[in-house]
Amino acid sequence: MHPEAGTTHMVSQGSPIEASGAVLAAMAVISLTDSLVVTITGHAGLWQFHLLRALCALPLIALAARLARLRLRPLAPAAVALRSLLLSGAMLFYFGALAFMPVAEAAAGLFTAPIFVVVISAFAFGVRPGWRRIGAIVLGFSGVLLVLRPELGGGSAARFMPLAAALLYALSAIVTRRLCHRESTPALLAGFFAAMAAWGALGCGLLALLAPPVPEGPAGFLLRAWGPTDAGLLLRIAGLALGAVIGVGLITRAYLLAETSLVAGLEYSMLVFAAFWGWLLWGQVPGLLEAAGMTLILCSGALLTLSARRAELRDAAVPAEAAP
Repeated sequence: MHPEAGTTHMVSQGSPIEASGAVLAAMAVISLTDSLVVTITGHAGLWQFHLLRALCALPLIALAARLARLRLRPLAPAAVALRSLLLSGAMLFYFGALAFMPVAEAAAGLFTAPIFVVVISAFAFGVRPGWRRIGAIVLGFSGVLLVLRPELGGGSAARFMPLAAALLYALSAIVTRRLCHRESTPALLAGFFAAMAAWGALGCGLLALLAPPVPEGPAGFLLRAWGPTDAGLLLRIAGLALGAVIGVGLITRAYLLAETSLVAGLEYSMLVFAAFWGWLLWGQVPGLLEAAGMTLILCSGALLTLSARRAELRDAAVPAEAAP
């Protein structure tokens, strides 16, 4: 359920075992690339990163669409533009948070997006949540408090960044479901990365014009207009772009092979993979409270997935019951 892995809900056509393998591989790849972002936060800028990564990703998406003979032009440009604006905003908050906290903690905040979807759907569209979804909201919110532990003192703004990303992602998911369900995956991806390129160019330009004081190291990630762009940085960003495209491709494949509820539930494995990569690469070990919070968020995801699965089975049974 990483923002870049957001796809339309597709019809099941194949093996759930193969789909499970695809989504687990996708979460491993995406969490690895997210973990490697920390290698550039000390000398590059957030806006520079998004601009360069988008410029690397867009040709890959165009090539993949051509090879797969999939439509690249959106059917509803305004709806895709709105989705891209919301999803790119989520990415700005999520990747900005990676300069201040481990990927596992940022991902834990991000994975509250389904909770926001339930709450927004209830207030905006009158969708009444059942007891499972209400229980999932309580568990998920409790888990976020344990993981992020927002304080009144310093660092509180950075702690809220994953939640801001989750809110924007939830809004983009609602727009995707209601307005973009007929769009192809390449069209949605191209719109998203085009928006990221625009944000990156805008941020670099404004920061270069305003020239604010930039702290040294990762603390300056958000305020750094442009850092040294050597071959090493370009190679790393190109690798991160390739990882994102591969991860999204695997997620898309999973949605083609199995029910939405199965794939969405397995996407929560990113929390486990993020913790694993953080430990393996950087020696980051979640504390007791963080581990307890992640467990509650995983339980929240399980409840939401179970609720979605029951809804899928109920909807699938309606035509059979109505048949003569």
